[in-house]
Amino acid sequence: MTTTPVLVAENVVKELGSGAGLVIALKGVSLELVPGELTLLMGPSGSGKTTLLSILGCIMAPTSGTLTIAGQQIAGLGPEELAKIRRDHIGFIFQSYNLFPTLNAIENVRIALDVRGITGFAATSRAEEVLRDVGLGHRLTNYPGNLSGGEQQRVAVARAIASSPDIVLADEPTAALDSENGHAVMALLSRIAKEQQRSVLAVTHDPRTLGYADRVVRIEDGKIVGEERRPEGLNAPEITDLTKRRKIHA
Repeated sequence: MTTTPVLVAENVVKELGSGAGLVIALKGVSLELVPGELTLLMGPSGSGKTTLLSILGCIMAPTSGTLTIAGQQIAGLGPEELAKIRRDHIGFIFQSYNLFPTLNAIENVRIALDVRGITGFAATSRAEEVLRDVGLGHRLTNYPGNLSGGEQQRVAVARAIASSPDIVLADEPTAALDSENGHAVMALLSRIAKEQQRSVLAVTHDPRTLGYADRVVRIEDGKIVGEERRPEGLNAPEITDLTKRRKIHA
């Protein structure tokens, strides 16, 4: 496995609001993502999970601290340059799927390729390939309204990985799914991390996801407070409880 981080966040601080309404959502967060790992970011509501995910995805800028993606410093980049970073290096998976209801599965995946300049037969061929890879070869022309929740999320996963991004960021990917589909999506994300050597980070409250994680990062009150790593020799989904925690002191 390549151990060189594809993403490095150092001492990230994010302030929201101003004056009496100022909230410090992140208080010096440092985090690295390496290829081949599925990392879970877990913490209570209001802990800063979503804010951190937005910063790592170059959607929101930190107040201070540094973010490096694929060797490039993000500080000072303009909107077009940030959009290029997202296009070239990051795939997003959302809790609510964010599929276009008037487009079928292939067309929903093709959108992610079109914005990257991949069009025509090449885009259709790639969309079909990734949909088959996530187990939807029999649903290529189905519209979201004719797909189950688990199938819609797999279309969303296919869309996120279609352009072969270095990093896949998932926001509560199992929250809207039943147990069977939740496990299926997590197994898929784990396989993508291992077989395709992607860095996959999932924000989640869902304890069902623990068995699939290579690493669990805990965040509370805007700070990283602990980290758990899969014991040597265990493979997902054999782990059901990562109880040994290494405390990180601020």
